[in-house]
Amino acid sequence: MSDRTRSSPVAFGVFLLIALGWSWAFWGPQALVETGYLASSPSLPALGAFGPSVAGIAVVAWRRGRSGLADLARRAVDVGFPRWLWVPILGLFPLVAAVAAGYARFAGAGLPTPPWAGAPVALPVAFGYILLLGGPLQEEFGWRGFALEPLVDRAGRLGGSVVLGLLWGLWHLPLFYIPGETIYYQTAIWGFVASIVMLTVVMTWLYDLTGGSLLAMLLVHTSFNWTTWAIPVLETDPGSLAFVLGQFAVTVAIVAAWWSGDRRTSA
Repeated sequence: MSDRTRSSPVAFGVFLLIALGWSWAFWGPQALVETGYLASSPSLPALGAFGPSVAGIAVVAWRRGRSGLADLARRAVDVGFPRWLWVPILGLFPLVAAVAAGYARFAGAGLPTPPWAGAPVALPVAFGYILLLGGPLQEEFGWRGFALEPLVDRAGRLGGSVVLGLLWGLWHLPLFYIPGETIYYQTAIWGFVASIVMLTVVMTWLYDLTGGSLLAMLLVHTSFNWTTWAIPVLETDPGSLAFVLGQFAVTVAIVAAWWSGDRRTSA
């Protein structure tokens, strides 16, 4: 068991309190305004996204001091993993979305015009923007920087991934009551949470294979968010269904690989 997994229930509880408390302190009042429970409130929703990373950095500093923070920084620039892993890190979710888009067209659904149509330079610009301000940097120093390994250590790779995915998905809860947050407001929360749980399984698989590289986690998170923007397949019913089924197929394949590997190890 690595030093990173030696996290007491108290430390994990503190992490959750900071992550949820920070984010919901910014998102909650706005959600209450939108649902009519408050007349007005200050609006700084963008700051709410930093909750998990603030929590992860704070708890690592508390539990492990400078050595823990140095480890986080090292992992955030770690590229010491096999080169072939760049393919699933950056290309897995665009591939799933492209296949889903092909199915949607075959099923007769008209896909919306992508937001970058006529300006392909927007694709790399959007990737950089999403990496820095669209979720990954604000979240991954918490979810994978601190929370994943203790959960996997206690519940296994699948169990730990499911628990983390549920926490990650439900962390977004106030956003589902804010009309301006269209990707949440127009989505069924349980479908979203199921998708996040499957995403978490994929990310745990890549986390294992990259030796805990946070850079890989930042980039696969970015790739997922970027894909849902660049290939608007989720905006059609057959495309959305095909994308989720694609996620499910990948998740099942990963779980089967884990199970097979564990059986060989124990044999």
